[in-house]
Amino acid sequence: MSKIFVDACLRKPTPYTPVWMMRQAGRYLPEYMEVRAKAGNFLNLCHNPELACEVTIQPLDIVGVDAAILFSDILVIPNEMGMHLDFLKGEGPVFKDPIKTESDLDALIGGEEAASKLTYVYETIKLLKERLPEDKALIGFTGAPWTLATYMIEGQGTKTYNICKKMMYSNPEFLHKILRKVTDVVKIYMENQIQAGADVVQIFDSWAAAIEPSKYDEFSWKYMVEIAEYLKEKYPHIPVIMFPKGISAFIERGLVYGNFDVFGVDWGTPMALAKEKLGDKYVLQGNMEPCRLYSKERTTECVEALHNLMQGEGHIFNLGHGILPDVPVENAIHFVKECQRVSKKA
Repeated sequence: MSKIFVDACLRKPTPYTPVWMMRQAGRYLPEYMEVRAKAGNFLNLCHNPELACEVTIQPLDIVGVDAAILFSDILVIPNEMGMHLDFLKGEGPVFKDPIKTESDLDALIGGEEAASKLTYVYETIKLLKERLPEDKALIGFTGAPWTLATYMIEGQGTKTYNICKKMMYSNPEFLHKILRKVTDVVKIYMENQIQAGADVVQIFDSWAAAIEPSKYDEFSWKYMVEIAEYLKEKYPHIPVIMFPKGISAFIERGLVYGNFDVFGVDWGTPMALAKEKLGDKYVLQGNMEPCRLYSKERTTECVEALHNLMQGEGHIFNLGHGILPDVPVENAIHFVKECQRVSKKA
């Protein structure tokens, strides 16, 4: 049985434009909060295939989206490379000993050895393949090497990225060594997700906007492209989605390249610009401003505008970043139904 989401990624005809939401398995769902409480904490939930499987499927049953995205976290990668990870209340993720020196980097395990430690992720995927309806696709994912490196170097989330950027401009060779080691783990990690059963994979570069446009290719995009090309060469039938957030200048200058299928457009980039620059080569995903979900009227307005622009061709509905925790569930359901209503082919 064909999967509408996979067909859309490969620009095949679909009965309507499929829709899913970043962070769709998350805190806006009371059912998710119940399972998270059962797990004890966020990391325990990531490490428990049975519970991770349950929360992955929830948005399909409750909200009606067309694809499931694996429930996990991007930071399980550096965690399994040997960096101690905690999620602290009010602070988010924290690495106790961030990378400061070459010996810190050398102490981390890499490549297949690190990727082989993420067994709970692969087990979750295998469970999901048994339990998901045949027509629903499963999206695997990773953080981009740059986004992962920011946490590994800064030790936690940051507004200024000053430690990473100091390294970028004063010791770029060391930053490239970190990015190389992370990239080599991510390639195997993504391959293992595909072998476990992921139908599609997405690379999230959440902190892309921290890099000035003239440096973005050197310190992030080229590593993402390397991962995508590695996967497409070995698994040409598996769609690859790239989602770099906040790089409209990079798009506008015509600097996007690479062998992948879908480009995720963030809410700060006009979809018309993305269509003009990228629409002939890549399927476009996005890009409703997530806060529109607070208003059903503003949601409908945006869904209709996106459909009028894209005309149901080379498009997947999504938000331009993740759904926020206090969005009413009924508004998320409204978004999904509106996407399916406006794009339904006669």
